[in-house]
Amino acid sequence: MASPTPEPPNTTAPAASTTGMPTVQRSTATTVTSSTSPPPIVNTVVAPTSGDALLAAVLSGAVVAAAVTAVINSVLARRSTRIEERSRVRNTLAEAYQAYADYREFPYAIRRRRTDQKEAERIRLSEELRKVQSRISYYQAWTQAESPETGTAYSELVTAVRRIAGGAMHKAWKAPGLENDEGMNIGPDRVDLTDLRAAEEKFIAAVEKHVAAITLPWWKRTITLIQTLALALRKRSTTKA
Repeated sequence: MASPTPEPPNTTAPAASTTGMPTVQRSTATTVTSSTSPPPIVNTVVAPTSGDALLAAVLSGAVVAAAVTAVINSVLARRSTRIEERSRVRNTLAEAYQAYADYREFPYAIRRRRTDQKEAERIRLSEELRKVQSRISYYQAWTQAESPETGTAYSELVTAVRRIAGGAMHKAWKAPGLENDEGMNIGPDRVDLTDLRAAEEKFIAAVEKHVAAITLPWWKRTITLIQTLALALRKRSTTKA
């Protein structure tokens, strides 16, 4: 029996299974160059959104609040400056009046001098009087520079006290010093200073007017100055007529 003829092996690759990995097909991209020009740019206004409006409102409110705060601070600073100026002027005017009062007391001090140390008492009282006169001269210049009206009133007060109290001091130096306690009671029969009252009242009135004037706001002071100038011009024109 003849043997069958063997068949040659199949070298053909098996066909790809349709149920496996999909086959990716590469496509060739074609670049198309267009000669058409781009569309023109149109400027468009974008309407503000609600967030932008809220931000603008907040910024506006902050600016207004800052401006109001600045105005208030400026007003308070000006008021504080006026109060400090009033306190300074009032204290200095009080010191000026104190210098006058110290001078006025010397007739009593001279009459109450010690009799057992006459030379020492003369030196002590004359030195104290020199210091008081120096203070009075200073305050005369200061009041005149601060306010002509107040300076004039203070100068008149100083003139009066030098005339009246100075005359009383002259008499006190001629009188003998006190040697007993009864002589400490010095009445108007020995030292009479009642004629100083008119000058004192005039100076105090000028001080009150000046202190009240420097406390006023700037616009009230301006109105007062205009009224004063108008009154002065009216009196001048009346005098010429």
